[in-house]
Amino acid sequence: MPRSTTLLPRAAILPPMLSPPKLLPATRALATLLPVTLLQATLLLATSLAGALADTIPAKPPATVNHLPFSEPTRTDLPPRVLWGDMHLHTDTSFDAGTFGTKLGPDEAFRFARGEEVVSTTGLPAKLRRPLDFLLVSDHSDYMGLPLALRYSDPLLVSDPAGRKWVEAFHAKDETRFAMFPELVADILSGKPRLAATSQLLKTGWERNVAAAEKYNEPGRFTALIGFEWSSMPNGDNLHRIVLFRDNSDRALQVLPLPTFGNPDPENLWRYLASYQEKTGGQALAIPHNSNLSGGMMFADHTFSGKPFDRAYAEARQKWEPLVEASQTKGDSETHPLVSPDDEFANFERWDKANILGNRPDKPEEQPFNYVRPTLTRGLKYEATLGANPFKFGLIAATDSHTGLSTADADNFFGAIPPTGEPNPHRIDNLPSLGKITAKSRFTPTPLMEVSSGLSAVWATSNTREAIYDAFRRKEVYGTTGPRMTVRVFAGWDFKQGDEARSDFAVNGYAHGVPMGGDLTAAPSGQKPTLVIQAAKDPDGANLDRVQVIKGWVDAQNTTHEKIYDVAWSGDRKRGDKGKLPPVGNTVDVATATYANTIGAPVLTTAWTDPDFDAANRAYYYLRVIEIPTPRWSTYDAVRFGKTPRKDFPTSVTQRAYTSPIWYTPKAAPSGNG
Repeated sequence: MPRSTTLLPRAAILPPMLSPPKLLPATRALATLLPVTLLQATLLLATSLAGALADTIPAKPPATVNHLPFSEPTRTDLPPRVLWGDMHLHTDTSFDAGTFGTKLGPDEAFRFARGEEVVSTTGLPAKLRRPLDFLLVSDHSDYMGLPLALRYSDPLLVSDPAGRKWVEAFHAKDETRFAMFPELVADILSGKPRLAATSQLLKTGWERNVAAAEKYNEPGRFTALIGFEWSSMPNGDNLHRIVLFRDNSDRALQVLPLPTFGNPDPENLWRYLASYQEKTGGQALAIPHNSNLSGGMMFADHTFSGKPFDRAYAEARQKWEPLVEASQTKGDSETHPLVSPDDEFANFERWDKANILGNRPDKPEEQPFNYVRPTLTRGLKYEATLGANPFKFGLIAATDSHTGLSTADADNFFGAIPPTGEPNPHRIDNLPSLGKITAKSRFTPTPLMEVSSGLSAVWATSNTREAIYDAFRRKEVYGTTGPRMTVRVFAGWDFKQGDEARSDFAVNGYAHGVPMGGDLTAAPSGQKPTLVIQAAKDPDGANLDRVQVIKGWVDAQNTTHEKIYDVAWSGDRKRGDKGKLPPVGNTVDVATATYANTIGAPVLTTAWTDPDFDAANRAYYYLRVIEIPTPRWSTYDAVRFGKTPRKDFPTSVTQRAYTSPIWYTPKAAPSGNG
């Protein structure tokens, strides 16, 4: 039979990245008559020949006056743009998400993050307005893979009395399924899993997650990171950490995630990370989160075993935990009104009633050990006495969603826990998230309490696992409560007014200062540090209200202090008698869940010199960038479902960004970035 010569549009037969060359009219007419195979071969041959000829063209010496290549501005050794992602997401592989009813696995999570539409657990089409640049699926190591075995009535479970009971509960049509959760938590608290097949489930779940990360990882376009969550919670106090590997599956699959069964001490996790690096030649780090639910334990002034800190402990913690998650769906952990009483923005999306299991109420004296800012300041004290800072954290944010959907936009928020937390007319009625099971707790979480937060912003040199990890390790990162504000800051001794507006802002910043996460040491005589700052609104979001510098320091008596400086703001507002900047205003229309960018500014820049600098005192500086008020996610829900917003929850919020600090040390000290 003769070969088919059906003519197809040229765009359908050319490789997607190969554009047809421009053809003369006569040639175009001829091309439409050629069989597709001949035309394609002709074009591909021409392209290959052109490439071969191009390879033979000798490069000429630069003719520029500075003898640098003409394309020198495209240098790639500096981070060219900020990347956005989520470092904390759970799927049906996690024991809690899966037993709550989550049906989305790591495949759906990565597809959604890349911008594809998926169907949520409750049957709703879900899609991001803008895709993410990277995602870490961080399922719990404890009982990892159990929900999959329950869903398919795995013989490993059915043959086990405890497993058979859970299989029956999992497939029940009422709230019996939720009754499993306290039993699973009890096993974690006791350190003794009741299932004989726990290690087999862990291996299956880990291999599944790593395979999905390899499948969807596309260097340069989208990075699927590999890691897990280590979920220690002794006595119900949250000591959870996210573990991030720098590496691909060839190294990550040489180990299994470390469960907290018998390993509740964070120092056990650090030993696991050290062992991983020694065994595989890879790299890894850990990221604490939800310190606000730790009962004062996350940043306690003693080790897990109750011993006072020594230099070895401080150095180990600084090495293995370079970051902290400062905001997420279970509340904001930057600071608290009790520890920052002069901060008018401190009372933001608070979860401050009890520890993570709700079995012990918070005490006022515990709050300094639950929040990031006072901990950063106490870290300076330890550096002065021990020679190392155990609390030298960069700041990020994440979702901690247990839906398999990474959503941090207030108007597209799919909640944290299905099914009640996903969009529905009743999720703003303030009912318990897990029905009657959690209604007995002293602290009962509800979908309405959840926060549409947050995202991590990374100044990486490229969108790859290695470059993103390296940015986290050097702390050139920041977190936001959802909006994608672009924020950059450099600190140095030689910056001057006007440097914030330079066309080569970043090049000049790196050349003469240090970026967020960096260290300044030994101030030159008579000089003060200057911070050059650029902040731009989310292109699809609200204007900016102000940029603040948060400073913490210790004086000659090693006493801690903090101060907030408004350094750039919108409009022509003037400071009041007490030095406070008046509010920017509020354009939110609650009835329609809208706002107007008639207040605020799209961009704020400044070069700010610390007026209170003392070269003898250790200090840190980080930025807090505040948006104008916008509708809270629950206000959007109220309009969509025809409900009245509850009066005991805010209808508008001031979304924000937190940068990693820049530290000042009177003399050279370990940076903690190694």
